[in-house]
Amino acid sequence: DFEHQTSELTGKGLPRKFWIYLGAVAFMAAGFADFPLIAYHFQTTAIATGNTIPLLYALAMGVDGIAALVFGRLFDRIGISILIVAAVLSSLFAPLVFLSNINLAVLGIVLWGIGMGAQESILKAAVAAMVPIEKRGSAFGIFNTGYGLSWFLGSALMGILYDRSINALVVFSIIIQLVAVPILLFVNRSGSRN
Repeated sequence: DFEHQTSELTGKGLPRKFWIYLGAVAFMAAGFADFPLIAYHFQTTAIATGNTIPLLYALAMGVDGIAALVFGRLFDRIGISILIVAAVLSSLFAPLVFLSNINLAVLGIVLWGIGMGAQESILKAAVAAMVPIEKRGSAFGIFNTGYGLSWFLGSALMGILYDRSINALVVFSIIIQLVAVPILLFVNRSGSRN
């Protein structure tokens, strides 16, 4: 009586807005630099020393934790539109981190932490709000695969761009994250919370 039949992982039957949302998230993830690339940049350009880079990472993780709480609460109150705010804020980290001095780089790290916290707290919550309960296992599996692959491919491209042109890396990061904004606006208008 307690056994539940498990279904196969499949994308069949998932709502259209889920796929559109996954596209937006893929853009956000592709433009979001991994911290190891940021740390490498700090080390090679002497913006920060080997001793201060872990402190900057700790700052980012502290901001991440606070942002996750704040954005999670805001998502509960106003829905997916708060993710649009997070996407815009986090898109600004790249020029501050890769093209500036230590003072502005610290601000960039704070924005990076905000983006990380928002992604960790509300990206999956939005999936739960738009997918029927009997499809959530498949939806989360597909979502995590798409998110991870997009972040990997974006990170690989940013690594290549870093060797060729830091300016190109920054432009790529900003543009690709901002491409998600109109898509998220569309998802928001389509009633993603219900």
